[in-house]
Amino acid sequence: MTWALFWEWTIKSLILIFSLLIGFGYLTWYERRFLARIQVRIGPNRAGPQGLMQWMADAVKLIFKEELTPASVYKVVFFFAPVVTMVPSIVIAAVIPWGTSFKIGEQTIHLYLANINVGVIYLMSIASIAVYGIVLAGWSSNNKYAMMGGLRSTAQMISYELTLGLMFVTAILLGNSMSLVDIVEAQRGAWFGAIQPIGYLLFFIATLAEVNRHPFDMPEAEQELTAGYHTEYSGMKFALFFMAEYQKMIVVSMIGVTLFLGGYLGPFVDRFWFLGPVYLFIKVVVLLGIMIWVRASWPRIRYDRLMAFGWKILIPLSLAIVFITAVGILLNMYWLIPLLSVVAGLLAVTVLYSGLRRKEYERA
Repeated sequence: MTWALFWEWTIKSLILIFSLLIGFGYLTWYERRFLARIQVRIGPNRAGPQGLMQWMADAVKLIFKEELTPASVYKVVFFFAPVVTMVPSIVIAAVIPWGTSFKIGEQTIHLYLANINVGVIYLMSIASIAVYGIVLAGWSSNNKYAMMGGLRSTAQMISYELTLGLMFVTAILLGNSMSLVDIVEAQRGAWFGAIQPIGYLLFFIATLAEVNRHPFDMPEAEQELTAGYHTEYSGMKFALFFMAEYQKMIVVSMIGVTLFLGGYLGPFVDRFWFLGPVYLFIKVVVLLGIMIWVRASWPRIRYDRLMAFGWKILIPLSLAIVFITAVGILLNMYWLIPLLSVVAGLLAVTVLYSGLRRKEYERA
């Protein structure tokens, strides 16, 4: 390995890490301002112009806040659980491409940290590690409420990971590769989200459940569990959980854009390399805005219905979506994929609606 390559990897790693760390802060500002606009409020506007420094003030507060560790916790696991949750939210972004490439002298700089031929499997494996941090935080707290939040999170995340994994399979079939760079390049003709719209919708729903975002934020459930798995955490340990949630929001949005919305592709991206990161950033910001919009608009789902929705609706529909995609590719009739997918989605909505009506009738 040459020194030039070493410094290239080092600089790109630092850019990725600091982008996520700073992006987490501005995402909290973005969410608070967006929610305030939806709810006809002002939102943070004191610290810095338009409140842009508010997240820094919150960070200083958390750094200097006293950390309390209850005497009965399992101290080693209690200490490392936030780290196990935080680290995967950064490491998982290593295989996501930001753009094409450019040259500095004789050195070609590719706008990704790593292009491995099993990049999708890498995403799935790293994403699964975050489950351990949450369940270990609940267990190590030696607290009934925290333990219940950890168990809820384990059941929910494992259930919705099945749907997420099947949607990864859909992108692999359409791109004919497990490399994220190849999947993005395969979308030059048409985004996979247009070919398989129901598949992307299922992916988006599953990612909301994976990052414990509203209306799937049952692991925290402030009303009945006070704070869920992080009830006993304070100070910087709590801040690590907080950072992990928002960084995972950014990362899953980047993954969704990469797999289904063309990634860094856009007009003139081959002529001007710097447009790739710009297009990726714009698409991610739009998806994050939709996540925030969902939080402001939808009520929280009751836990038994949340699990039933995942097992009885999403998983069968995901299997149908994978089958439809494979048949469309095999017959070389790509126009058939969105048509049959929409029909399958309407059937699933009909089944869901009839089930809810039947339960209301039985209750009456």
